[in-house]
Amino acid sequence: MANELEQKALARFLESNSLKHTKQREAILDAFLEAGGHVTGEDLYQSIRERYPHIGYTTVYRSLKLFVDAGLAEERHFDDGVTRYEIEHEHHDHLVCTRCGKILEFESAEIERAQKEIADNLGFTVLRHRHELYGYCSACRED
Repeated sequence: MANELEQKALARFLESNSLKHTKQREAILDAFLEAGGHVTGEDLYQSIRERYPHIGYTTVYRSLKLFVDAGLAEERHFDDGVTRYEIEHEHHDHLVCTRCGKILEFESAEIERAQKEIADNLGFTVLRHRHELYGYCSACRED
């Protein structure tokens, strides 16, 4: 079963938007939360398909979009053109390996302070930002 907090958030969102609460959506939310990381619709579908062969790819994809709308997931678009989804949580940035596709998350108070200082000095109010660094991970760098 999905985390109780996520279950309740999804139920509130569905109810407030006059959408049905289904066992399929619950199963997809469970699998999404279990997957963690940066999952594609195809990855999630493959993991769900084994346990729930009656759930189709379109249902998985639409549920991911629904989770984004509900604030439970965040959609990510990296340079490889593949849409990935991750659990909505504290702000973080990404290191993306352009060779193997590995994605590492990191946080840096120093970077956050520098961005704020730059924006303040230029009289700019930042609403959101995305910081992605592209290169080679340690395994690919050794090749």
